[in-house]
Amino acid sequence: MCGFAGFSVNGLPGDRLAVIRAMGERIVHRGPDQDDCYLDEEMALCFRRLSIIDLEGGSQPILNEDGTKVLVFNGEIYNYQTLRADLLEKGHVFKTSTDSEVLLHGYEEYGGRGLLAQLRGMYAFAIWDKSEKKLFAARDIFGIKPFYYYRRDGEFMFGSEIKSFLEHPRFHKELNEERLPDWLCFEYLPDSETMFKNVWKLPSGCYLEYQNGELRVERYYEVQYRIDESRSLEDWEQAITETFTDSVEAHKIADVEVGCFLSSGVDSSYVVKEVSKVTKDVKTFSVGYEEEKYSELPYAQDFSKVVGVQNISNKISADDFFGMASKIQYYMDEPLPNPSEIPLYFLAKNAAKYVKVVLSGEGADELFGGYPMYLAGGHFAEYSKIPRPLRKMAGGIAQRLPEFKGKHFMVRGAMEPWQRFMRCNYVFHWQERQKYLKKTYPKAGDPALLTKGLFDRVKDLDEPTQLQYVDMYSWMLYDILQKADRMSMANSLELRVPFLDKKMLELAVQIPTRYRAHHETTKVALRAAALKQLPERTANKKKLGFPVPLNDWLREDKYYGMVKEKFEGEIAGMFFNQEAILGLLEDHKTGRKLGMKKIWTIYSFILWYEEFFVKN
Repeated sequence: MCGFAGFSVNGLPGDRLAVIRAMGERIVHRGPDQDDCYLDEEMALCFRRLSIIDLEGGSQPILNEDGTKVLVFNGEIYNYQTLRADLLEKGHVFKTSTDSEVLLHGYEEYGGRGLLAQLRGMYAFAIWDKSEKKLFAARDIFGIKPFYYYRRDGEFMFGSEIKSFLEHPRFHKELNEERLPDWLCFEYLPDSETMFKNVWKLPSGCYLEYQNGELRVERYYEVQYRIDESRSLEDWEQAITETFTDSVEAHKIADVEVGCFLSSGVDSSYVVKEVSKVTKDVKTFSVGYEEEKYSELPYAQDFSKVVGVQNISNKISADDFFGMASKIQYYMDEPLPNPSEIPLYFLAKNAAKYVKVVLSGEGADELFGGYPMYLAGGHFAEYSKIPRPLRKMAGGIAQRLPEFKGKHFMVRGAMEPWQRFMRCNYVFHWQERQKYLKKTYPKAGDPALLTKGLFDRVKDLDEPTQLQYVDMYSWMLYDILQKADRMSMANSLELRVPFLDKKMLELAVQIPTRYRAHHETTKVALRAAALKQLPERTANKKKLGFPVPLNDWLREDKYYGMVKEKFEGEIAGMFFNQEAILGLLEDHKTGRKLGMKKIWTIYSFILWYEEFFVKN
């Protein structure tokens, strides 16, 4: 797990080596073990290393035999030993035992797309071909590892984190303000733009080529469902068991100790159980709160005793939570107001005292049907069998009636799946957000249109499957994996996700909907597989997410006052209707109306803006 940055020299005057070194220093947290740079008349590259495989010989940037190609790479290639053997047989000469060098020689042997087709792992990497004056870069099929790039007025730079660009004298730092309304609805931007103007995210499963000032981005991998109705639930249970065992084994490859995150849910518990079959002394890590009613620690600690593994836990207080909130927005690069990122930060911080690598359970929900909204999608799919004109008429009538049981369902049932996608109005509903904004943004419209293209790609699939697909390309990519990468790397900890494995995906896209999310049960097949190895109360435990006592804390005078001070401040006055957001805060404190999610979203944006546009 590492970090890198680079830029096209493009006639930059002065000490170019000092610039690229400073860019690397900005992301030292991603790799405190080693750093180095590469510089020629066309391209500058820097690298920060967290040593995991080939501790002595795995330094980067890595050059090929004749020095014409240079690699910087963040991630892990889990099938690198097989690829290495093939490349050795074809005559390539290796200088290290790392998975990194496989990418370099693989690019020489198979070409860009040919290499990517063979990779199993999490990765973001860039290869500079000096002879062709071409940069080739790629991001893994899930987007586990980040890759950003900046283009403006002929300048081009790229890296693992946006903050490295701050050190480049030609980086023009500017807020992408016209996207603020979209961000308020989603809590992230569901496309390749970022909240910095002219800074872009390379999408998951894509590569880019930069040559002679021209940039080309292409998709090399697309999630495709190929449902197999011929197999029984027991068949799928067995397939999941075997494939997951293989995935965990691959994800454990390291020359350092590997631990596990452990919450109270089935996903992380299944990971721990699988690891413990081989590694009896595995360390597990859990986090909780001083407020016991919100803490998952008792569940995690009980499970660790049942499995027979060591559990190391820590508790965080409201002071810890609010004390780190600003710095965490800096680590995130883009504003992300998901409160669970803060306990995740402290969990990673504690784990990093003991290990360099942890396995975690992210991705199981998206692949195997773990969110309640997938169940709702099934109910809507049944309701959609009623002719649409009748549904539209019923929805229109229900909309005009006073509240009654089923009103919300009837109104939403008249919509298309892309229109009722809950992530589109996750925080603020688009028809209410203007009340809280200071300015009017002419381009801002219905945020559902931003994900409609994803729904269109899978319009022939049933609604639960559509929702899973869209989540993989939006919620999982821009929220779940974003915070997982940033909070672990902020603490120089490598986080690996064995559910997000190429072979696991190839299996998951074949499983019929009834074995994913059906009636009132989520992750049907995955839970059934887990039940064979886990206690029943763990395997069938309902999803909690990452519970946070923030609702209560915002009513306490101390923390209410901290938020109020920001809401009354200059930055809030630049972007928000201060009377409206203060009213939101006051209503929450008095209990008139709960507004935690909205309050924390605005507060997080203000903290993020301070970090990047005031302090840096």
